[in-house]
Amino acid sequence: MTGPLAGMRVIEGSAFVAAPSGGMTLAQLGADVIRFDTIGGGIDHHRWPITPEGVSLYWAGLNKGKRSVQVDVRSEQGRDLLTGLISAPGEEGGLFLTNFPAVGWLDYERLQARRRDLVMVNIVGNHDGTTALDYTVNAAVGYPSATGPVGFEGVINHVMPGWDLACGQAAAVGLLAADRHRTRTGEGQLVRLALSDVALAAVAALGHVAEAQILGTERERLGNELYGALGRDYSTADGRTVIAVAISPNQWRALIEACGIEADMSALAAASGLDLDRSEGHRFALRNQIHPHIEAWCAARSLAEVRAAWDTHGVCWGPYQTFLQLVNDDPRVSTANPMFAEVDQPGVGRYLTPGSPLEFGALPRDDVRPAPTLGQHTDEVLHELLGLDDHELAALHDAGVIA
Repeated sequence: MTGPLAGMRVIEGSAFVAAPSGGMTLAQLGADVIRFDTIGGGIDHHRWPITPEGVSLYWAGLNKGKRSVQVDVRSEQGRDLLTGLISAPGEEGGLFLTNFPAVGWLDYERLQARRRDLVMVNIVGNHDGTTALDYTVNAAVGYPSATGPVGFEGVINHVMPGWDLACGQAAAVGLLAADRHRTRTGEGQLVRLALSDVALAAVAALGHVAEAQILGTERERLGNELYGALGRDYSTADGRTVIAVAISPNQWRALIEACGIEADMSALAAASGLDLDRSEGHRFALRNQIHPHIEAWCAARSLAEVRAAWDTHGVCWGPYQTFLQLVNDDPRVSTANPMFAEVDQPGVGRYLTPGSPLEFGALPRDDVRPAPTLGQHTDEVLHELLGLDDHELAALHDAGVIA
């Protein structure tokens, strides 16, 4: 491994999205991330989407570049092996990422008794330890009540588990920060990260908490409008849909020049007394008078014609695409993008797989690696970190402690 985290060893005990995505982030940067699962796989091992043969594309996607061990986590002997892996010696080891409850054999103080400088990042649902998932957190923070068409009175869930993914990134940052602290002081520590706190911090950072507390207002439903600026969907002559956004003055100028509506917008600004060139808020205020001009321009042109004109003028825009259209039509999802490579995934086949989106100028990109098969590295890891020989490993296999 040649990534910036090459040499770092992280043990991961996880399920679902947040913790596995955090471990994957570290693995894609060169860390040796060793995920342990119960024999037969954990509760996310067969999660959809799956192939016709029942192989989870979800599991493969979130565990790229890791090593995998299978251990009977319910047995005393299995737990002792895992405790040994978590606390194994080595200057760049002693790093543990998990969203399992930090109780019993996974209690931090019990683990720290085996390695004093242990860094453990523990993801929980809520700060008080109660259960939460991305979907329950998102329901609570306000977005489903502000998403959807004008006048709609129900709630609309977000399909993407965004808080889980953000939590995974925060967990990776937390582990790296705690490791830096350990490097400077020699101290290990337990880092707790609540999924709901990740969401609440983001909601507050984006002004929603202050908006409710100081202004006493609810965010209105705006459909596909961009709140506070100009941005919305438009239909093309060939039945496609695009979005154009004009937040900055340069983006606004590019859009109206591409659509040939500079004179119309100058007249609108003069009649309203608002500054459309410099104020995104003014463009938002007059959006219902601006949109018809862009709508008419798009409706008279195909997607290809819109693309050519808007790309030429540097408009900030994008097409709406299904997942199939994304894969089949978008050059960003191809090996022309250095983040992607064609990888042979055991049990799945060959398909486009991303590495880290981070590109370091001083280091080459690591090769994109597939996810392991369940338990693929069990013997290798136990021999390497715990020094178990072939006879000891065979005995553990025979006893059903490892697989």
